[in-house]
Amino acid sequence: MESPVLSNGHAGFGGRVRETGLEQSRNRARARPDNLSEAAERSVAQHRRCLQTLTPETPEPEAATAMVEETASSPWPTGHRFADRIRTRHATVHALLEAGHSRRSIQRQLGMTYGTVKRLADATRPEELFTGQWQNRLSELDEYKPYLDNRWIEGCTNAWKLWEEIVPLGYLGSYQTVRAYIFRKRTSPRPVTARPPSPRTVTSWILRRPESLAESEQLQLKTVLTKCPELDALTRHVRSFAAMLTERHGERLPEWLNAVRQDDLPSLHTLAAGIDRDRDAVIAGLTLPWNSGVVEGHVNRIKMLKRQMYGRAGFQLLRKRVLLLCWLLRPAGQR
Repeated sequence: MESPVLSNGHAGFGGRVRETGLEQSRNRARARPDNLSEAAERSVAQHRRCLQTLTPETPEPEAATAMVEETASSPWPTGHRFADRIRTRHATVHALLEAGHSRRSIQRQLGMTYGTVKRLADATRPEELFTGQWQNRLSELDEYKPYLDNRWIEGCTNAWKLWEEIVPLGYLGSYQTVRAYIFRKRTSPRPVTARPPSPRTVTSWILRRPESLAESEQLQLKTVLTKCPELDALTRHVRSFAAMLTERHGERLPEWLNAVRQDDLPSLHTLAAGIDRDRDAVIAGLTLPWNSGVVEGHVNRIKMLKRQMYGRAGFQLLRKRVLLLCWLLRPAGQR
C-alpha cells in the first residue's frame, strides 16, 4: 500500500517521501509548461533570422553609398597595407606636382626611383596601380563566406565556433583566416538601425494570451509568423497545449503529439519524446484537479524560516518558530 502524499519530494528539511501514482502524474504534468517554454525559446532562437523582418530599413546617405561602391570596385579595400601605402604615395606625389615641383625634384625629396615617380604621376587614380600577385587573389575561405554571412545574420559572431562549423564542411584553411574575416565584419561601419526583438521577447509573445498583448506586439508577432511558417506552427502548438492545460482536456494529448511530429520543430520533437515516456501520467495531470500546491507552499514557508535563522539560532528555536507558524495557520476555531 502506498504512503499518503506529504510533499513533492520533501520530508522535513530535505528527506524523501514516496508519492502516490496520482501525485507522480500531477507533478510530472506540472513541469511540462516550463519544459514547453524552454523548447519554444530554443525553436525561436533557431529561427533568429526570421526576426530580422522586424528591423526597419534605413536609407544610407549618398556619400556613404558612393564610398561603399568605390571600395567594392577596388581590388584592395581600405585597410589593406599595400593599398594604403600606394594611396599615400599617390596623394603625396600629386600634391607636390600641384605645388610646382618637377618629377626629378620629387624623386630626390621622396627617395624614390624616377620610374616609381613617373607611374604615380601618370596614374589619375591610385586604383590604376593595383596590379600584381595580390590583385583578385583567391582564398580558401571564399567558398564558405556565404555560410559565414548567414550565420553572422543569425547572431553567431564567435570566430572559433564558426571555424569549427565549416571544418566538417571541407574547409582546410586556418582559424586565423576565419578570425580575420569575422574581425573585418565586426569592425566594418554599419548603418544604425533598430535592433530586432530577442528570441526571449518573441517567445514571451507566443506564450502569453493574444488578448494580453499590446497592439504593437500583436502586429510584430503577426509579421514574424507571416514570414516564418515554422514559428507559425510553433505558436499553434503552444496555444493548443495551453488550452489543454487550462481547460483540463488531457484526452487531446495524443492528437497534439501527432501534430507536433508533423512539423520541422526539433525542440518540440524532443519535448514530445519526453512526454511520450510518461504519457499516462501527463494525461492524468492534464485532466485531474489534484496537486501538491498547498504542501509546496508550506515547504517554502519552512525553508524561509530556516534561511532567516541560519547562523543566528539553534534547532530548538527553529522548532518553536515552525510550530508557531503551523498554529497561526490553523482556522481560528481550531486553535
